[in-house]
Order: sequence, then structure tokens, then C-alpha cells
Amino acid sequence: MTTPRPRPATELSADEARRLTLRAQGFLGAPPRRAGVRGILRHLGAIQLDTISVLARSHELVPYARLGAVGRKTVENAYWRDTHAFEYWSHAACILPIEEWPHFAFRRRAYRNRPHWNHELPDGAYDEVIKQLRAEGPLTATELGGAKKTNDWWDWSGSKVAVERALMYGEVVCVERRGWKRVYDLAERAIPEALLHDELDDTECLRRLVRLAGQSLGVGTRADIADYHRLKGEQVDAVIADSGLVPVTVEGWGKPAWADPAALETPPRGRHRTTLLSPFDSLIWERARTERIFGFTHRLEAYVPKQKRVYGYFAMPVLAGGRLVGRVDPAREGRTLVAKQVTLDGAKAVPAVAQALAEAATWVDCTDVRVERVDAPDLREPLATELARLTA
Repeated sequence: MTTPRPRPATELSADEARRLTLRAQGFLGAPPRRAGVRGILRHLGAIQLDTISVLARSHELVPYARLGAVGRKTVENAYWRDTHAFEYWSHAACILPIEEWPHFAFRRRAYRNRPHWNHELPDGAYDEVIKQLRAEGPLTATELGGAKKTNDWWDWSGSKVAVERALMYGEVVCVERRGWKRVYDLAERAIPEALLHDELDDTECLRRLVRLAGQSLGVGTRADIADYHRLKGEQVDAVIADSGLVPVTVEGWGKPAWADPAALETPPRGRHRTTLLSPFDSLIWERARTERIFGFTHRLEAYVPKQKRVYGYFAMPVLAGGRLVGRVDPAREGRTLVAKQVTLDGAKAVPAVAQALAEAATWVDCTDVRVERVDAPDLREPLATELARLTA
């Protein structure tokens, strides 16, 4: 006799919603360690790329935050070897599991029908890029004839305009990052034949992406779910009833929410990760959601004038015990990890911040940790003492 599954809850406390989120994002309980980085990618559905590299690039920091000190070369190989992933526009420029290729047909079609672009496409450049990739690919924009006409970042060459247009259309795929340069190849070569199609209509693409976003979030509002793959609110509205997500109410949220029904079947349990988070980590992508769930205001200040920064250039939130307990603005000097600025949520955060710093230092092959500034001066000595104990 089959035991009936418990009925999904329709009312969640704020704490239950927080724990569902942590488990869905791989920070509570055992993440799919056996599947490694590839398992994390499938679990999250999208891992954001960004040019900034302090301790490491963001797409390396995301699996590190969940798995611990996984080798950086292992991370890159997991993404790009054996046709496992591709890069496309999701939440931003993201690494996506290869099986999600069909789901973005709606976006490729929208790009093909787009009437205006920031860069003019020179006559013949598109066909020439496709011809060159077919004969010589995979290639970078430089190998295709140059990425830029001048040193200005926006002044793209004709071949760069053409290959980026082909990327958006889906005729070309970014199959790797080489020295941070995109490596392009024809989709017909890079995408498995079973997936290489745009057969899904827009409604089905959106339905699948909304369902996957809900699964990766655990529970979310309309805005949360839309933001995950940068959909419009009305696109979410059109499909959410058929997405498989179930409506719930969450204490204190004040807005309707939807949850992954599978996540509601068992209460989240297990060990919490203590770690530094990339500012581009999907746990904290959306500022309003981060404030609602964690009571923590997160803002990347890399593009804020130096004199106006509050927490530092690349302040990384510290996750411990399922809470965001502080921030660290890191840098590296040789084999020393420098905490240029540390912000702590009281004395109780000291051991967790010290642990996160010590583990990160080991991961990036640093042998020492130096703290330069602590927002609460009376906590500087306890933090130094705890770091000395952990790094001795």
C-alpha cells in the first residue's frame, strides 16, 4: 500500500521560507556533492558570469560557496567539457545547463525580431563570420578578425558585432571562456542534436522557466520568479497557473507567493554552510528578496565612486547558520588574503567570519590572512585571535 504524500502547506512562517530558500539554493543539507559542480549548475539552473575577479571570478565562487574547496580548474572543466553547458542571456550573462537550450527559444526569436540595435551590422559581416566558424571554429572574436576597432570598450569591430548577433539569434554558441574571452562555435556543432531545435512555443518556454525558477528558489513572489531568468511580470502571470508551482502565503511578505511542491513535502534539515558569497550569487540576486528573507541590505559597490562606498569595492556577504552575519571586502597581496574591510553583525559573528576567511584563503592558495579594518573596533582583536587559531 502506497503511503499518501502529505498535503502541501499553504501557509509558511518567515523562518520556513528562509530555510526552503537555503535548501533550494544548496546551502542547507547535503548539496549534490557526488555530481559536483555540474550538479550545482543543474540545481541552480543558471550561474552568473562577471568580469570582476578578486578572490576568483563569480562563476567559480558560486560552486565553492556550496561545495567548499573544489579546484578552480575542476570548476572550468565541469562547465565547458563534454558539451555540458552553454552561455546565454538569462538573469544576466549566465552559464546554463545544456538541457535548457530549448527553453530559451522564445528569447532567440525575440532577438531575431528586434528592430533596433546599439551596434550597426556591416554588410556581409554576418555571413563571413558564419563561414569562418564553419571552416575554422571554435574561435574567439580576436581570431575572427578583432574584437574592437579602437581601445574603447563599446567600439566593436564588424566581426564582433556579427558574432554577438549570431549568438543572440542562436546560430552561434559560446562554448567556453578562454582568458575571459568568449569562444564561439556553430550551434549545429556545439548543441546535441536532440536539443538543437526551437520547437517550443513561447508559452511553453516560459512555463518551463517559471517552474525551474520556482524550484531553484524554493519559494518566491511573482517578482522573485520573474527576476531569476529576467522575465516580465506579465509573462509569469500568463503561465504560473500551469507551471506546477503551488500558491502559498508567507508570514510578513505581504505579497502572494508560489512554492515548489516537492520542497514542501519534507522540512529542510541538515548542516548549514559557512562561507563567503559572491555578490552575484543567485541566493542574493534580488535586493528586495534578500532584505525580505534575511533582513540584510546587499548592494555591489564596485561601480559606486570610492568616496561613497560603505562596505567596499567587492563586499562579499558572509553566510553562517542560515543567516547573513556580515561582509568582507577582500583582496590578495601575493599569498596573503587581505580583508580590507570587515563588517560584523555583533560579536556572535566573529567565529563565522573568521572561519569563512580562513577557508577562502586556503582555497585560493593563500598562507596568511590580514585584517585591515573592522567596522566595530572592539571586535578587531577577537577576530584576529580567532583567525590566528584557525590558520596556525
